[in-house]
Amino acid sequence: MSFIEKINPLQLDILKEIGNIGAGNAATALSSILNRKVDMNVPNVRIVSFDEMMEMAGGADHVVASVFLRIEGDASGSMFFILSLPVAQYFIRQMTGDGTFLIDATPYTELALSCLQELGNILSGSYLSSLSDFTGLNIYPSVPSLSIDMVGATLSYGLLELSQVSDAAIVIDTVLEKGQHFAESIDGHFFLLPDPGFFDTIFSALGVSPND
Repeated sequence: MSFIEKINPLQLDILKEIGNIGAGNAATALSSILNRKVDMNVPNVRIVSFDEMMEMAGGADHVVASVFLRIEGDASGSMFFILSLPVAQYFIRQMTGDGTFLIDATPYTELALSCLQELGNILSGSYLSSLSDFTGLNIYPSVPSLSIDMVGATLSYGLLELSQVSDAAIVIDTVLEKGQHFAESIDGHFFLLPDPGFFDTIFSALGVSPND
């Protein structure tokens, strides 16, 4: 059994707190881009199996927008930020000012793709920055890569190596609580796929032992 499958409730609470700090930083950045207030929070952090991760993203054949990056530095791993196509379309419209943009009309413009990549970069970078500040470790993201593809194809790269040492991942639910400009909340998922030793390094830096 890998360390990720032995994480206790206290450690999950710590990850949730780090996620909320990152969400606050990301909300500030998004508010500036969208020129309106955005409130973001992390209601839940949990351990899920790879199969559950696929289902949470809509199933292996479901098409999503995904930003993938490697976590580098003192602790390493992989991270996906996954959005449904309607949510991706919403953000592209807001960031470009083009209210007629349709996510299902291909080929996509370079501007639309760069907007999604920048969105993923802001959100993922904010989370990792908060993780680095919280732990005092040097942790940073690689250049993110964007894909609009089926969930199975999207996640297979990140799961290939991790599946040799674990069969679970950390999911960080992210909710943008929308105000008067929005009809309902926007949900996204961070999937954190740590390399072996990732959480040992994180919790050791915080003085939290596996048995706390």
